Amino acid sequence: MNFQEILNDKSRKPKQKTEAISDWLIQHPDELTSLLNFAKDAKDPIKATCIEAIEFATQKDVSIANKECLDFVTTTLSAKAPRVKWESAKVIGNIARCFPDHLDEAIKGLLINTEYNGTVVRWSAAFALSQILTLKTKRNKDLLPAIESICHREEKNSIKKIYVDAMKKIKK
Repeated sequence: MNFQEILNDKSRKPKQKTEAISDWLIQHPDELTSLLNFAKDAKDPIKATCIEAIEFATQKDVSIANKECLDFVTTTLSAKAPRVKWESAKVIGNIARCFPDHLDEAIKGLLINTEYNGTVVRWSAAFALSQILTLKTKRNKDLLPAIESICHREEKNSIKKIYVDAMKKIKK
């Protein structure tokens, strides 16, 4: 069964479809490009399901991701649908360590999403930015002050904590 068959399977609930596609992707990592190509043209709910499946898969095995995946989820950070935004950010958080020299555009999109009204989008952006910050790259010269500024304006303590924990890690 491929990912399109899983998506079209009426007997599965949405979460079951996401998990099944994730498992399928882990078993067929060479099919990531076909999943990305499909998701590019899909409507937002399907696109979000595909990205969430990639997020689940990259939690288990980050080696599934490639540069094309990073480029795709970086682009989808600016989608209108909040779920697409937050799932994209979570994928970036999972795979950032594999592409430390290719994160500039992702950082720009994530910083924009830190100002989004929705808590989950801001939380996911915080997760990804914190993962990037802990890579301790030359970007931290600019990223650290930006994150400190975000902490001052962020009203949710759960989101602030993500940033604070990352800043503690880089000071060790």
